[in-house]
Amino acid sequence: MLNKRTTEVYALGQHISMSAHKARRVIDQIRGRSYEETLIILELMPYRACYPIFKLVYSAAANASFNMGSNETNLVISKAEVNEGTTVKRLKPRARGRSYPIQKPTCHITIVMKDISLDEYIDTDSIRWSQKPKSKKKHTTMSYYDMYSNGGTWDKK
Repeated sequence: MLNKRTTEVYALGQHISMSAHKARRVIDQIRGRSYEETLIILELMPYRACYPIFKLVYSAAANASFNMGSNETNLVISKAEVNEGTTVKRLKPRARGRSYPIQKPTCHITIVMKDISLDEYIDTDSIRWSQKPKSKKKHTTMSYYDMYSNGGTWDKK
């Protein structure tokens, strides 16, 4: 019998005052990377969106070490998404007693981290995965196709 083990933790930041497009520009760079590599990238990128995302990644790693007892070197960002939040509407006073509407967008950022050292399933039977018979691997060689030396259409006169 196989039981599913939770290997993912998440951190959620809601109502962050920035546009979802600006946050997605940073999130697309860190998706699928390791935790340590992500921290280096976020520290060196020149965007304003990096700081709240840095805090969320750091919080998700703290959740992983506290809840699962996992090491930070084994963490990988498995899912990172940005959703649009509510738009805060304000009025800016202008000349001659008029007002001009100002819209301040917010976004919700979710960072999901996965521990790659933990197995996703727990084997409760007496048969272990390592005791299964190993399959034989076929060795194949790759043939290199050179498109310039085969006398293509440009070699004809």
